[in-house]
Amino acid sequence: MSRILTATRILTAVSADGARIHAEVYGPDGAPAVVLAHGWTCSTEFWSAQIRDLAGDFRVVVYDQRGHGRTAAAAVSTDVLADDLEAVLAAALAPGEKAVLVGHSMGGMTLMAAAGRTAFAEHAAAVLLCSTGSSRLVEESLVLPMRRGPLRTRLTGMVLGARAPLGPVTPLSRRLLKYGTMGPDATPGQVKECARIVHACARAARVAWSQVLAGLDLDDGVRQLNVPTVVLAGTADRLTPMVHARRIAANLPDCRELVELDGTGHMTPVEAPEAVTAKIRELAAAHGVTDSSGDAEGAPHRDIKSVKEEAA
Repeated sequence: MSRILTATRILTAVSADGARIHAEVYGPDGAPAVVLAHGWTCSTEFWSAQIRDLAGDFRVVVYDQRGHGRTAAAAVSTDVLADDLEAVLAAALAPGEKAVLVGHSMGGMTLMAAAGRTAFAEHAAAVLLCSTGSSRLVEESLVLPMRRGPLRTRLTGMVLGARAPLGPVTPLSRRLLKYGTMGPDATPGQVKECARIVHACARAARVAWSQVLAGLDLDDGVRQLNVPTVVLAGTADRLTPMVHARRIAANLPDCRELVELDGTGHMTPVEAPEAVTAKIRELAAAHGVTDSSGDAEGAPHRDIKSVKEEAA
């Protein structure tokens, strides 16, 4: 499952507070654009299946959230999630160029946080939200098999915000990761890949972002996400169970579809890559992100070399 393609471009997007965000572009210059935002404890490698499938037809932009992958840690908040996305869009897309924006888990929260921003409106043709929530994450998590209530909420917060290092990947840690984040049908290879990515996340970043997520309230962002949107989630998701997807779908101004994947857990892009990629392609075809000349939606194409680049 490891990514085998070589990035067409490596970019550094500079966020509002000066933080430098590592971004990668796959696929031919001038192709229609898709932007993928990963979740908590993950990295650009989380999107390997989508990159492999889409890069022949699309310009696929992926980036590391703060403290993840090759982006250094810095101040954390939902506002900086939106700031960082704006910086990536400015670095990778031409002014006015439309793209399909896809967010998994904290990446979906990034899109909600940015929904009211001018840059979001400028670049978002359509949105795919995968396995995400807008509020009450700890309260509604099913990671601990307990009756809902204050005790479960408190203990869940302690588990998700634990400061202990994850340590090396072991058979036990893979079993725990599968239980907490993946569905019963996840293959050993999928579990191994997710464990490798999650265990590579720096402890300080994992803890810092867990505190942001524990207090998350992006319900207003959902109501401002006024572009065609598909919500996709797994019925076996313990981290962001289906109640989140259904609530988001009900509150979106322009929800086109709620996709429920039976038996799939939280890691939908890895567990169900064909389903996720198919929805990206459908959104691109339905909302004008299909013109390989780069002129879809009337947006001029800018040579990607004109933005700031950094050697790999």
